[in-house]
Amino acid sequence: MSGIEEAEEALRELRSALEKAGVVLPSLGLDPVSVVREVPCPLVDLGRCSVQTARRLAAALAGEAR
Repeated sequence: MSGIEEAEEALRELRSALEKAGVVLPSLGLDPVSVVREVPCPLVDLGRCSVQTARRLAAALAGEAR
């Protein structure tokens, strides 16, 4: 499995876990610059989110997700 494939799999896992916790990060994706480097070193870009989403994420990380 390539580094990019591994990053895509991790991204899918993260998106699924966040959705189960009621959190949607609209900008969640792979950072395009890190993928097209001569030697790819993919980074997951969490992106921007609303204050409400940030609070849901904080609650989910604290184990308080609904």
